[in-house]
Amino acid sequence: MAGMSSTPVEPVTVTRTRLDAPVHRDALLHLLDEYASGPTGRGYPLDDAARRALPDVLAARPHFLGWLAFVGAEPAGLINCFEGVSTFRARPLLNIHDIAVSPRFQRRGIARALLAAAQAEAQARGCCKLTLEVLEGNTGALRAYEQAGFHAYALDPALGRAVFLEKPLG
Repeated sequence: MAGMSSTPVEPVTVTRTRLDAPVHRDALLHLLDEYASGPTGRGYPLDDAARRALPDVLAARPHFLGWLAFVGAEPAGLINCFEGVSTFRARPLLNIHDIAVSPRFQRRGIARALLAAAQAEAQARGCCKLTLEVLEGNTGALRAYEQAGFHAYALDPALGRAVFLEKPLG
């Protein structure tokens, strides 16, 4: 039939990131380099010092949780999260720090699968919410997050929506 591929699409496997496994370390660094180099990153890859240090820095953080998506043996996506606390609710929360899908694997449900893995773990831990930040011009990601149930928030609408800020320290 015209338009149909004879090559079957390999299934997506989402697995908890194991920073003691070389294949996971390599996948994490490859995907983060790709993400950082792209238009929704900063436009260039991780520097050598960050590449060398990052897996051990993450492994040393007891509140780090991550998942990797693979299509066959190829790394396709990642989600890096950190457990925190909602002081207003006195319950844990899970912050999604990075979520990235390799451009060659986008629009295949990988981000949705990664978000589902993070949400399932957050619910198992009794978290009251998932949080994340996204660039306002990243309309594709915004649409995907809204479809997954995320939304901008305001504690008091008269004061406006929450805004994410940063102050670099070195």
